[in-house]
Amino acid sequence: MPASAIAVEGLSFEYPGVRALDEVAFTVERGSVTALVGPNGAGKTTLLRCLAGLDRPLLGAIRVAGVEVLDEPRLVHRRIGFLSDVFGLYDALTVRQCLAHAAAANGVAAHKLEETVARTAARLAIDQKLDARAGELSRGQRQRVAIGQALAHEPEVLLLDEPASGLDPEARHSLAVLFRGLQSDGVTLLVSSHILAELDAYSTHMLVMRAGRVIENRALHQAAEERRRVRIELAAADPRLRGILQAVPDLLLLESDERAALVELRGDVEAQARLLAALVGAGLPVSRFGEAREDLHASYMRTVAEAR
Repeated sequence: MPASAIAVEGLSFEYPGVRALDEVAFTVERGSVTALVGPNGAGKTTLLRCLAGLDRPLLGAIRVAGVEVLDEPRLVHRRIGFLSDVFGLYDALTVRQCLAHAAAANGVAAHKLEETVARTAARLAIDQKLDARAGELSRGQRQRVAIGQALAHEPEVLLLDEPASGLDPEARHSLAVLFRGLQSDGVTLLVSSHILAELDAYSTHMLVMRAGRVIENRALHQAAEERRRVRIELAAADPRLRGILQAVPDLLLLESDERAALVELRGDVEAQARLLAALVGAGLPVSRFGEAREDLHASYMRTVAEAR
């Protein structure tokens, strides 16, 4: 089994007079949830369509869920789910029929359709709307049905372009819970959205695009052996704070005064526990001590600034 759920090499795509993708290359780990972010026109939607085998690039190679997409686009459709940013439903069909049609079109056997439809509808909280026609649904309900169509055949990889568009806050929260559940089941997700705070709730990796190129592809959360940022605050100023921190092995002091400090510490939570014990043992009145994790928005803005 390939180590990566998605592998792209030298991918280029052109519209008349515009190179939408320019020598794009990256991999996506199996079981990850990758936030695909970038400004309008960066090439995100074009990239997703190429991954889904809907657009054929000028150059490059694409492997998704173990399938060479350019050689076998129909086969890859059975192993992935794809939600376009502009989706369509058959308005005359009921929700039940929409889900059954999507499942059957992607290889689900006839005797499994009823069970598949029921499971998918329950996941998206549309089980009370199974007999309603798609044309009678609200914008948010239609969005859920469209996501359900992408999920019905239980794909290995899920490609989603603005999946939360049109959903209310409660539905967006439910969607985040669904995505985390899919990840725990081993599904790989690549999700494009402009709502970075929302992506931060469930993403494990970040893929940043700008002007048709990938400028960053990395995990959002640091491994145990990497450096972690820790913020420290004291209830009262103490001039000893800086000196005590400078004496700690594998610690980089980023900011400090007599009442607060921001440090980078190598190690896991046990290293943090030892640092806290050293501060308290020295008699410092620690009022706040915790990991200062960089959220997705801050990480994205830093990446863009460095690229510029």
